[in-house]
Amino acid sequence: MINRKALGYITANYTCRTRTKLLDERPFAALPIFGRYRLVDFPLSNMANAGIKTVGIVMPGNYRALIDHLSSGRDWMLDRKKGGLFMLPGNAFGSSKEGMCFLLRDIISNKMLFQRSDKPYVVMMGCNIIYNLDLAEIIEAHERSGAHATMVYTKAERAHDEDVTSLEIGEAGRVKALHPGCCYGDNKFLDCAIINREVLLQIIDRCGAMDYLDLFHALEPEFGRIDVCSYEFKGLSLGIFDEESYFQRSMDLLNPALNDKLFCPDRPILTKAHDAPPAKYTNGSVVCNSLISAGCAIKGTVRNSILSRGVVVEHGASVTNSIVMQGVVIKSGARVENAIIDKNNVVPASTELRGTPDATLVVAKAPVIAKKTVIID
Repeated sequence: MINRKALGYITANYTCRTRTKLLDERPFAALPIFGRYRLVDFPLSNMANAGIKTVGIVMPGNYRALIDHLSSGRDWMLDRKKGGLFMLPGNAFGSSKEGMCFLLRDIISNKMLFQRSDKPYVVMMGCNIIYNLDLAEIIEAHERSGAHATMVYTKAERAHDEDVTSLEIGEAGRVKALHPGCCYGDNKFLDCAIINREVLLQIIDRCGAMDYLDLFHALEPEFGRIDVCSYEFKGLSLGIFDEESYFQRSMDLLNPALNDKLFCPDRPILTKAHDAPPAKYTNGSVVCNSLISAGCAIKGTVRNSILSRGVVVEHGASVTNSIVMQGVVIKSGARVENAIIDKNNVVPASTELRGTPDATLVVAKAPVIAKKTVIID
């Protein structure tokens, strides 16, 4: 299926407000999540499932991990002669003001992406709020509405500060105003919008002097003239803004009911393919309420945890209420609890890495030590 009505635009060049060891060597959009995915997989998969075949991703300054993950876009069916995946230059501006992420400066810098397209609509998405929605239906709803833009929202299930924006919605679902933060039950903007391409090009020409603003904040004074509609998404959405929300939302997905809402068979979440054998469980191992990825070797105990590819839990070791990323080895007798262990670490035998439910212990990514090549004469 090819969607001939829209092209995609994803912003991946912003970060969380508080410093975290998890982002020392990777951008926010490349943060591993749920064992085998990255945050950027969710907007890309939503677009791929809707048949969008031209997608531009605004890149951060520390883009290496993101480029390594995305490559040519083949895993999202974007390695094409016409259209495909475009890496766009972006500004390293961190979290945008009041939780929004569509900086006009980036849009103006990449004007050519929109000029060269013949698609009538542009789908704009961020990476830090993840969900699985029927984007093709939202595009159709936008077309039927006759509006210049459509902003996708959901009813907030918890209070948020300025990490998100709430929408004030008037008659016929038209957006009247934007407000920083939101309370329970407010209309939480999902950093997902559809805008008419010609309207976007007009905004680029008219708002060059305000390039420091977010697109929708720049448009807010003109909501009476520019018709901005809304679309309510009633499925599951999870916001990832800092270490705490990353850990909590990851643990939430250990609930099978929530997991089923996010990972819908009709709209699969696509990611970079890795050729790895199935996880191996030896005699005497214990695994309870956990997500175990391919390539893992479980000889000890794992409870209420998420393990990425290639994790080894040796005999007598235990992992509880934790996130363990790719290539980590938990040596015999070691204990890991309430922790996030980044890639390539080795937890020594008979040691403890223990956080608390209110203060998760975070261990930074370990350097990769190159193997020496031995030449035999």
